Amino acid sequence: QVQLAESGGGLVQAGGSLRLSCAASGRTVSINTMGWYRQAPGKQRELVALFNSVGSTNYADSVKGRITFSGDNDKNTMYLQMNGQKPEDTAAYYCYCGTRGGTYWGQGTQDAVPT
Repeated sequence: QVQLAESGGGLVQAGGSLRLSCAASGRTVSINTMGWYRQAPGKQRELVALFNSVGSTNYADSVKGRITFSGDNDKNTMYLQMNGQKPEDTAAYYCYCGTRGGTYWGQGTQDAVPT
């Protein structure tokens, strides 16, 4: 079992930066993929960024060039920074990890970018 806890988010002005953290606990040694998804009101959950254990990273086209995705292995924490915030970035952001035994999600944290 892995537990994920997000922090950050909130109200971000257009053009500003979103900063999120995700702390993993439990059987973190079993994690082989970590990333972020988001779900806007009335829409399906979509990938934001995904990083796997062999070093490959996948980003959504809508965030390429605006996103920094990093991690701290000592703290079992990963970070997301998205610059140039737009109203269409408004969504609940979910931390995700994949292991051989299954997938896990955080509880979600809200990002709101007013028009």
